[in-house]
Amino acid sequence: MTYDRKTFLKMSGLLAGGAAIGTLPFLKGCSPAQSPTQTDFGLQLYTLRDVIADDPEATLRRVAEFGYTQIESYEGSMGMWWNMGNTGFKNLLDELGMTAISSHANVFEEFERKANEAAEIGLTFIVCPWIGPQDTLDGYREMADQFNEIGEIANNVGLRFAYHNHAYSFEEQDGEMPHDILMENTDPDLVEYQMDIYWVVAAGQDPAEWMRKYPGRFTSGHVKDIAPGDEPESTILGTGAIDFTQLLPVAVEQGMEAFIVEQEAYTGTTPMNAIRDNALYMQELGV
Repeated sequence: MTYDRKTFLKMSGLLAGGAAIGTLPFLKGCSPAQSPTQTDFGLQLYTLRDVIADDPEATLRRVAEFGYTQIESYEGSMGMWWNMGNTGFKNLLDELGMTAISSHANVFEEFERKANEAAEIGLTFIVCPWIGPQDTLDGYREMADQFNEIGEIANNVGLRFAYHNHAYSFEEQDGEMPHDILMENTDPDLVEYQMDIYWVVAAGQDPAEWMRKYPGRFTSGHVKDIAPGDEPESTILGTGAIDFTQLLPVAVEQGMEAFIVEQEAYTGTTPMNAIRDNALYMQELGV
């Protein structure tokens, strides 16, 4: 699957949710909290979408040099395995001391093949990155049923299936929250959730509150900071509004296992400089 997150930005109601950002309790200025105890952190390769296709191997070598130990791939024009095949991709990461922990994929097409390829090289998660806003709440209920079916296929080959949120499922619709419908109508043994912290904040919601509401369900997360403004965008960790020293310990307590850095905008920097600076932040934080 190829997908364009510029389209996602336009469709997800970012600006509508942005007005509420300043009222959220975990934003900077809160009292300090203990850092998480995890030592590994990953990178979603979409962060490098503007450079990786030129030379995937050289790009991944740079990623390893910055201290990332886990990789989350995505299904772009070169596929999840960047024209290396699944075993070639794994062999390169093994050489570099990194682990392919996850990949975003179009789970609605050829899913069994993709799941088997991912399982063959030991991925933990395969993730649906996008369903789009549904016209009705019944659309989310139907999607939950599909997720249960997809999760069963994934589990049968030793994978864990997750859905990655954007803002739209955290925006009230007909008096209900679509994300509640997804979570309450999916089997916890079959469907997990990858919280994109940025998008929850963009919708004006409190990520910590959602983690506590559904303990053990948000098992991986995208660590992505938000720079408030008339047109909020993602920014280098530690320079935006989110106080991750407050938030990530809650994530650990509520069962989040994997912390994956992602950045979608590069105002004043470059993709490579951004992932370097983000790695330094994660190392200092102790995640």
